[in-house]
Amino acid sequence: MSQKPNAIILGGLNTCSRALAGLLVPVEGESLVSSLRIVDKYSVVPPTTYLGSEFPQVLAKDNVEYKQANLTVSSIVSSAFDPPAGQEPYSLVFDLTGDVAYDRPEKVQINHTCNVARLIGEEAARRNVKAYVRLQQPWYESPDKGLHDEQEDVKPYGVIGTWWHESLRILGAIEGLNLVILRIGLVYGPYIDFGLMTNVLTVAAVYGYMKKPMKSLWNPGHNSMNTVHSDDVAGGLWAAAQWMSRVGRAEALSLAGEEIYWRNDKSKVTEVTGMPLPDKKIIAPLFNLTDNNGTTLDKAGKTMTAFFGTIFEYHNFVTSAMIRFRLEDVVEDINEAHVSGWAEMLTKSNPPVTKTPLSAYMSTFSLSKHTIAFSNKKIQRIIGYQLKRPTMADDVLSEVVDKWKTEGSWPTIQS
Repeated sequence: MSQKPNAIILGGLNTCSRALAGLLVPVEGESLVSSLRIVDKYSVVPPTTYLGSEFPQVLAKDNVEYKQANLTVSSIVSSAFDPPAGQEPYSLVFDLTGDVAYDRPEKVQINHTCNVARLIGEEAARRNVKAYVRLQQPWYESPDKGLHDEQEDVKPYGVIGTWWHESLRILGAIEGLNLVILRIGLVYGPYIDFGLMTNVLTVAAVYGYMKKPMKSLWNPGHNSMNTVHSDDVAGGLWAAAQWMSRVGRAEALSLAGEEIYWRNDKSKVTEVTGMPLPDKKIIAPLFNLTDNNGTTLDKAGKTMTAFFGTIFEYHNFVTSAMIRFRLEDVVEDINEAHVSGWAEMLTKSNPPVTKTPLSAYMSTFSLSKHTIAFSNKKIQRIIGYQLKRPTMADDVLSEVVDKWKTEGSWPTIQS
């Protein structure tokens, strides 16, 4: 038997699986796993999604295999778990699947998020894997005040939040699945090209370039927007898998089990395969993972704008109220300066940037108010995870931007 486990990552190539793969099989240094398989719908040769400059080096490693596959199909999911001839089965499963486009229709979310998670979870249970770690993106709206622990019934955000949350109930109902759920804050970090924090960072750069203040539609208030660095997402996933492998399902439930509350329409039960009844109590090990930055809208805005040499301000109450009331109508006007400024930066860069995954366009989702406030005490107390990037400091942002500059995705402007 190999001393190191074999691991499989499913989904998340456009979110966090590249960071996880880079931890499990680093470009330099010793691998944490004996072999790694990554499975997603995208092609990597040629790439049909952004990969970043380091991930292809991970894929080139002898103990890494990439499979392009449609994970909505049961037989394909089953075959994804079949190891190469002569290799031991996969004992660690990292589920990073789920559609992260906030405006997808309900049927798409059900098929791409819930059904995919169910198929993978059922197959993992049949294979008796030692750990199945589900990454839960922060599609929730926390109450305005204080931090909220895993015991609280936090409201899912819209259609996307409802079905991402339902995927947890579906997974929690699968018998024999060694499930651990990692619910994260707003992720940012090197090569993370999706999400609210990357969007804000890019727009802050534009205002720094234009030498104008960046203004928000929302009053300072508390408005927590807890964050987490991609290094800690990867580290937390690995720590959770090791913990579950060590303690097993029964003890994990005893130590960290939380109720995954019903948050859906009762009529959907007959429409969605594997969906537990509303009155069925679902218990699963659940951990929040956020940094210690105490990120709020105000703090993120001030940190990022200061990094680019400008300031973060707020529109007055009347202007903010008028814009928020007509947000769908005025979103294009709001973006005119962002998008044109970013285009100018790309053109004037030395050398010019001809291809980038980054955009300064802010959707109505990005411009809306979001409150994410999760306590990270439980994962530190029970699993013993120690944050690698506890704060969103200038050196951390500099690393993010510098790596994009090095690969040619971020403009280099001569002052």
